Amino acid sequence: MTAVAIQSLPQASSDATRLGARLGIPVHAIKQHRFPDGEIQVTVGPCASTTILYVPLDQPNDKLITILFAAEALRRAGCTRLVLLAPYLCYMRQDTAFHDGEAISQKAIGRLLSDLVDRVVTVDAHLHRTTDIGAVFPGIEAGNLSAMPAIADALRGQRLAPDTVIVGPDAESRPWVSDLAGRLGVAHTVAQKRRRGDRSVEVSLPEPAVVAGRPTILVDDIVSSGGTLIACAHALTAAGATVIDTVITHALFPAEMMRDFELAGIRSVRSTSSVPHPSNAILLDELFATTLQGELGSTIPEAHP
Repeated sequence: MTAVAIQSLPQASSDATRLGARLGIPVHAIKQHRFPDGEIQVTVGPCASTTILYVPLDQPNDKLITILFAAEALRRAGCTRLVLLAPYLCYMRQDTAFHDGEAISQKAIGRLLSDLVDRVVTVDAHLHRTTDIGAVFPGIEAGNLSAMPAIADALRGQRLAPDTVIVGPDAESRPWVSDLAGRLGVAHTVAQKRRRGDRSVEVSLPEPAVVAGRPTILVDDIVSSGGTLIACAHALTAAGATVIDTVITHALFPAEMMRDFELAGIRSVRSTSSVPHPSNAILLDELFATTLQGELGSTIPEAHP
């Protein structure tokens, strides 16, 4: 039996293949078959003692069932350690019940995955009142990585104008916006957001003079409906920003929405490879390879240019 291997769904095969090559371990495909009544049959590849499940959890419902079935098959075949690499982690938004009868999805999904795997690795999980990812996954190892080092490296390679301003869309973005601006040595500011619904937001800039006459990079962790991004772009244009570029950790929006962003005055939209998407421009391979090297029991191979 192989010591360590990756198993991935077809949607993430390119990202998983690159990571496997970086770590020097085999990558196998998890096959899914859907029966006419909607049930799913899951077939995993050859088992390894330690298996890394590479599953970005966007569009998560079928994927969660697939993880459940894959874990059963792998454990039965002799896998002794299961690591879930979920670059995007679903169902983290609801960490409390705001109304009577509401399910707390974060608790339910945390318990489900904790029963299936030995370690969870994710990137910029959408946490609010829960600040420690370990609290989401009781009894197992859990790590919440930051995409900011990879994003900073990508932006440094593009020779940013020294007067660039990093802009966050709301108060929740302040920690990562401040981190990124510090890494790049540029100014930053954070907008104020008022949400009126899933697709309706109001955005204002408390310090509009900070961006007037300067290029801006709007940074967000998750973009799904795109309303916040568009509202921020309008606010930046009104404040006199000369250029608006956007960097996103998790791109969950439909590809056709890129046209809406362009019409809103956004020059470019770049996302990390956490979720396969046409806007992917910032790879997280090195971040994952470094984090997972301990699973190999030795140092990882040198990266090739």
